[in-house]
Amino acid sequence: MKFKMVHENYNVADLDKSMAFYEKALGLREVRRINGDGFIIVYIGNEETPFVLELTWLEEHPQAYDLGECEFHLAFEADDFEAAHKLHQEMGCICFENPAMGIYFITDPDGYWLEIVPSKK
Repeated sequence: MKFKMVHENYNVADLDKSMAFYEKALGLREVRRINGDGFIIVYIGNEETPFVLELTWLEEHPQAYDLGECEFHLAFEADDFEAAHKLHQEMGCICFENPAMGIYFITDPDGYWLEIVPSKK
């Protein structure tokens, strides 16, 4: 039996703001959308991988989401690590850097942590 990871879900307070962030910061764009009664689900991704991020907006949840201690993250490999770092620095979204490991983290508008790692050459 084999399993393939296909998506991860993040609930978001402002769908448009989140989609704009993910497009600017990581080049992710809308792949498909589900408009339901009281909710919208947008799958975002890119041509680098079939894996997508599911952004879920709930009409009945206007408050910020409790992310606990943020001891989880989604990682992205950057083919131009220095350019990615410069962009994220300009965006003001870097929340933690670990120079010894050669990685850093950014946060999205809802506080989710996203790890940025250099490509393995």
